[in-house]
Amino acid sequence: MLDKERLLAKIDELEGYLGELEQVKPTSFEEYRKVEKKRSCERLLQLSIECMIDICALVVTGLRLGLPSEEDDLFERLEQAGMISPLMKETLRKMKAFRNILVHEYGRIDDQLVYEALQSKLNDFVTFKGEVLEAIRNQN
Repeated sequence: MLDKERLLAKIDELEGYLGELEQVKPTSFEEYRKVEKKRSCERLLQLSIECMIDICALVVTGLRLGLPSEEDDLFERLEQAGMISPLMKETLRKMKAFRNILVHEYGRIDDQLVYEALQSKLNDFVTFKGEVLEAIRNQN
C-alpha cells in the first residue's frame, strides 16, 4: 500500500530543496564560479535528484510494481505502469547520471554544464512532481 504521508513528505522535501536552489541560483556564470555558490548549487541539485529517486522508490514499492534491481529499473517500472511519461523516464535517467557525476566526480565536473542545468532544467523537477501526483490521484 502506498504510504501517502511519506510520499507527500518527500515531495515537500523536494520543494524545499528547489526553493533553496531558486534562492541561491546565480544570475551569471561568473557568479556561479564563486566556490561557495558552486558548491551550494551542486549539493542542492544532488539532494533534489536523490529526493526524486526516493519518491520513485516509494511509489514503486507502495504500488507493488516489482522489485527493482537498480535505480533505472524504478523509472522503467513507473513508465510501464503509466505513472510517468517515456520522456520523463529518460529525463530521470539523465538526472541520475548527472547526480552520479556530482557525487562521485567521475572526471572533472563541467561548471558550464551545471550552470546551464540550473538555468534551464529545474522545471524538470516540477514536471516530475506533477506527473507523479496526477498518477497517484488516478490510483484512487
